[in-house]
Amino acid sequence: MATLTDAKRLVVKIGSALLVDRETGQLKSDWLRSLAEDVAMLRDNGTEVTLVSSGSIALGRRVLHLPEGELPVEQSQAAAAVGSIRLARAYEDVFTPHGKITAQVLVTLDDSTNRRRYLNSRATLDTLLSLGAIPIVNENDTIATDEIRYGDNDRLAAQVAVTVGADQLILLSDVDGFYNGNPHVDPNAKRFEEVEEITPEIQAMAGLGVSGLSKGGMITKLLAAKVASEAGCDMAITLGSPLNPLKQLMNGCNSTWFKAQTDPHSARKNWISAMKPKGEIRVDAGAAKALAEGNSLLPAGVTGVSGRFGRGDPVAITGPDGIRVGFGLTRYTAEETRKLRGHQSDEIEKVLGYKGRASLVHRDDMVV
Repeated sequence: MATLTDAKRLVVKIGSALLVDRETGQLKSDWLRSLAEDVAMLRDNGTEVTLVSSGSIALGRRVLHLPEGELPVEQSQAAAAVGSIRLARAYEDVFTPHGKITAQVLVTLDDSTNRRRYLNSRATLDTLLSLGAIPIVNENDTIATDEIRYGDNDRLAAQVAVTVGADQLILLSDVDGFYNGNPHVDPNAKRFEEVEEITPEIQAMAGLGVSGLSKGGMITKLLAAKVASEAGCDMAITLGSPLNPLKQLMNGCNSTWFKAQTDPHSARKNWISAMKPKGEIRVDAGAAKALAEGNSLLPAGVTGVSGRFGRGDPVAITGPDGIRVGFGLTRYTAEETRKLRGHQSDEIEKVLGYKGRASLVHRDDMVV
């Protein structure tokens, strides 16, 4: 069974109820400080950590004296705008004593369904993590409307885990794992220690909820587990309310682990290889050899471009004999690629008139 100490890249989901007191609308400062202790410890031990956090609307609504209950879209967005500043400041305040840098990253569903935005989000998060920062990701509630919303942070957390190639995802919840019934109403419900595969029987156990909670939100958590496990990411559900919740998980507190069905690298390659190419980039023998050795595709090795494709679109890469040598997601449009053909990477700004990325297709976005 997976343990938290195995994680090289970790995503942790934090709900509003853990962060904000429902009665007072105030931040639960002691709990947040304890979480920061846990994350700092993991970061010091070499684990890259991304937090997916709710809380902006809950913090902002009290400041604006908005009523309890569901708010109109405009008021929710206003509350988020006010609360997001306070949330970002709160995270900065608890991590600064540990010498950790935090970064706020606001996303919408469009950022994962649009390949260009997805690649940009991935590159930004990768860079933040490589520089030692702790990204705090939240849905951009100030602009998101129903058609571009994730709708729940379990789903968002799973997508963030996929985007950053995490090997573990932790959902800090109001329940200490996945049960075969609703533990809030059924005292005989049994908790699973580990779920190796999300079968139809497992899905049926999530069932329909009571009081709008779907067994403590278990349906959305199971959907998140399915997305994460298929992307090569182990996922755990555990009780989030105790102080130092991640340390509690490391020490063996109740939880349920959902086992990854592959590894993140293989899952991403499979996702890319299943796409239909929108164009072709032809390369010389030297570039073909470099790709075979695991390098990115640079503009200097390009000899020809065909098709119409945009940034983030899948393209086939063929060698001088016309045989496919690779397949990947391009960082430039077809028109830009034609302009860059045969040029060195340090000439990109001169050719295009703006700074671009050094590679046409990065090795992480390529199947050879």
